[in-house]
Amino acid sequence: MSQMLQCLRCDVRVCDVTSEGVGKAERELSDPVSTVLGMAVIAGQVTLDASAVSRCRRRVHLEHDPSAVGAPRAQPDPALEQRRDDALAHRAEIGDRLASLVGPAQWVAVPSGPAREREQATVAALRAGAEYVWNAVLPLDPAAARSGDVDLLVRGADGGYRPLIVVRHRVTDPGSGALTGPLGPPHAELASADPSRKARSHTRDQLRLAHLVRMLQSVGFADPELPSLGGVIGLDADVVLWHDLSVPSWPGGHSTLQEYDSRFADRLAIAQAAAAGRPALAQPSRITECRRCPWWPTCETVLADRRDVSLVLRGEHAVALRDAGVATVAQLAALDPAAEPPVLLHGMPFADAIALAKAYLRDLPLVRRVAEVPVLRADVEVDIDMESFGEGGAYLWGCLLTTPGGADIGEPTGYRAFATWTPLPTDDEARSFAEFWGWLSALRRRCAERGLTFAAYCYNEQAENRWLLGSADRFVGYPGIPPRAEVEEFIVSDRWVDLFAVVSQWFLCAQGKGLKRIAPAAGFAWQDPEASGENSMRWYRDAVGMDGEPPDETQRERLLRYNSDDVHATQVLRAWMTSPALAEVPLAADL
Repeated sequence: MSQMLQCLRCDVRVCDVTSEGVGKAERELSDPVSTVLGMAVIAGQVTLDASAVSRCRRRVHLEHDPSAVGAPRAQPDPALEQRRDDALAHRAEIGDRLASLVGPAQWVAVPSGPAREREQATVAALRAGAEYVWNAVLPLDPAAARSGDVDLLVRGADGGYRPLIVVRHRVTDPGSGALTGPLGPPHAELASADPSRKARSHTRDQLRLAHLVRMLQSVGFADPELPSLGGVIGLDADVVLWHDLSVPSWPGGHSTLQEYDSRFADRLAIAQAAAAGRPALAQPSRITECRRCPWWPTCETVLADRRDVSLVLRGEHAVALRDAGVATVAQLAALDPAAEPPVLLHGMPFADAIALAKAYLRDLPLVRRVAEVPVLRADVEVDIDMESFGEGGAYLWGCLLTTPGGADIGEPTGYRAFATWTPLPTDDEARSFAEFWGWLSALRRRCAERGLTFAAYCYNEQAENRWLLGSADRFVGYPGIPPRAEVEEFIVSDRWVDLFAVVSQWFLCAQGKGLKRIAPAAGFAWQDPEASGENSMRWYRDAVGMDGEPPDETQRERLLRYNSDDVHATQVLRAWMTSPALAEVPLAADL
């Protein structure tokens, strides 16, 4: 059980595609004899790269099980493929910048090609004492069953090498204490505590660095007795963030290296058992990672056939219930909500878990906890939805202004958008955000002057709040940009209502709580049959001409229509929750 719980703590970010995955694919394509189903085999021995320690345990099994060759898999995700391309372009740009900063005399770039040739070139450069080795492939480690490639190896003052990886996400936030150093030269010895940044929690980056450190130690190019450091260059690419992988920074006082060692040993045992045809050490169980996993069609079939309890309660809750002998949805639904529960579920009354199971068996998307759902309403209401492009920025703030009681606010109701169509990142984002904030602030003032109540709504405020605060922080000093404190005051006020939180508090949702799951229950449908956050990323690329083509006006219109539907969906959902139609939704207590 402890191994499964450990897996569920993984910070899996599919959107953060780095050269690790690209290098693995290159190894497989260039050296097919030594690869079966994505596993490297050296004289019959399985080896794992760093991605294994951040993945679901069952996925590791399937990737190394020869009998899974014909198992169903999801179709390739075009959005994921595009992010891979973007990550490669970002990596190449950073490599060129680093090379120019340190100079050609100290820079060794391993040529692209078959993995074995890259490995040989890497070893030759390390043995020659090269200061920097770019595009490196470390020697396969049959003793410890590890393989891996790394964007840059940096020679330290002690003569050993430190790994540095390039990622396409932000690695710091405003704050203090992050260990940062310059890009040129990118040496850990030049790093110091940063008074203006704190490190973001990206466990996948740290675990990958730990994997590379262990590989360097195994072949004698890093001293295991010295502090183990690894660097990351993120999307902003203005500093190197250095992680000390030896310090206790994980739950239980573990260092990153200790956490990595535990996970790697677990995943290796799973992979070796799968490759050898022994009984599986990891069984299917639905977790957050499942929705983007290529193996989900295979696992979903198994879980659906079993009516597995993880179909209604994911992650650690499902594990705890199975350990207590409650393995199926039907077994959970049959329990007495008034009796002593077999396990304690953190953050959820056990009666709610039973009601969820009953709702699932009856194919009910949601049930009420209470007879009437309390939702803040106002004379003037604004539904807000933000559209962002990955980590690049927020290019669109869409607003739907309504006056449920017909109040005169002095301007027309309806949808309006504040957008920039200059490809992100761009300073023009400051202009569009300032216009949005100026309009919203003026509307709030007008309501106060006329004695009208005001409320603004979103669905899952985490994204909106991130870019509200992030925009205020990034564009300090630009015309119309509010102080951070002003934005914070709005966010914490009771006039900023997260309808996702309302749904979470007053409904039980057996089929998910996303807006596109819940709004149809209120009778809302999106105009675009392909409407989704993932697809909007692709539309945005075309809308701004990001790939060298002329900007596509039709895709801009499509994005505006999609955003307009999102804010109309929250408005319809709120109206439905405060209407007599809500009585048609069963009460959990009546199931």
